[in-house]
Amino acid sequence: MFHEGIIIMKINEDRQILKFCYSFILSCRRALQYSVLAAVSGAVTMYGLLLIIAIIVILALSISLYQKSTNAICLSRKRLDGKTVIVTGGTAGMGLQMAIDLAHRGARVIIACPFEDEGTNARKQIIEETENNNVVFLNLDLASLESVRKFAANIIKTEDRLDILINNAGVGTPGDFLTPDGMNFTMQVNYYGTFLLTLLLLPLLKKTGKQGEPSRILTTASFLHMYGQVDIKNLNRTNYWNVVQIYGNSKICLIMFANELTKRLKGSNVVINNIDPGAVGTRIFDSTTKLLGLILTTACILFFKTPWQGAQTALHVALDKKAGEVSGKYFKNCEISWTVRRAQCEKTASALWEDSVRLVNLTEDELDQCFKSL
Repeated sequence: MFHEGIIIMKINEDRQILKFCYSFILSCRRALQYSVLAAVSGAVTMYGLLLIIAIIVILALSISLYQKSTNAICLSRKRLDGKTVIVTGGTAGMGLQMAIDLAHRGARVIIACPFEDEGTNARKQIIEETENNNVVFLNLDLASLESVRKFAANIIKTEDRLDILINNAGVGTPGDFLTPDGMNFTMQVNYYGTFLLTLLLLPLLKKTGKQGEPSRILTTASFLHMYGQVDIKNLNRTNYWNVVQIYGNSKICLIMFANELTKRLKGSNVVINNIDPGAVGTRIFDSTTKLLGLILTTACILFFKTPWQGAQTALHVALDKKAGEVSGKYFKNCEISWTVRRAQCEKTASALWEDSVRLVNLTEDELDQCFKSL
């Protein structure tokens, strides 16, 4: 069982990373100061410039080596024959890597996204790489409540079981505008759509989960949740938050959703946990400018995590036996980690739940049905 010592160790590890990054920044600053002073004194030579560049490159490689060496890997060898898994956003980036791994383990894998060509190509790639033909692509647009309801109804009708639901799909900073459902686009894709989808699939998850082998729900959070605010009255206002803040808001809402759902699922054989994949080089940065997106994606791949590395914590939480014994936790690098204190406020989580139910148009009868097993 996980205990406080693990969390304390993780906090200390994060502090060491911050100290390392701080030292790196100071070193770069000293190198730049040296070059400026040298330029002023007229002492800059070709060799001097090359030395400064070499120092910066060495420092960059050092931080990259440190980050790469501390990236955890899922070590589970668990097979999933006869199991069914849904991966939203399982057609690209981290989600695709998760889907490939799970298909290798023998699972029936359902990947979902709103792009037909991408979904079709991803399904073909997964089958070719894993030789598992039990892979299905279904259309799902989390920015549409109608699409979410249609997808969930199809799953309930056609699937006999659902062992793992990985809520991986999300967007970065595409802009500040409302969807046809009247919600902020980023908030609906990252949070409200996931909220509704999870609740609508709960009956099948409850039916599948068993004592000692619960069904598992994963939500993809982010370290940027620490910048998030749950100002319920203003979560969907436009021209109120900056786009990074909106992203942070959506991620702290996911953490609170997991906490509240954990309370409401007490005594059932379903668990829900959050995963923080870290800084991963994926297409999520494409929502910025092309140049900035390319720079950020490349930097994350070089210095932090590739999509395969970013998928490891989700796989750990989906497969590890001890991870299935806890609920409402926040995992980073395959271990329980910490969140900002306000993410654990039960009063705010309860209020957010009630407002979310209202916004996704769940009636009282529908909500009651969500908590009943099929």
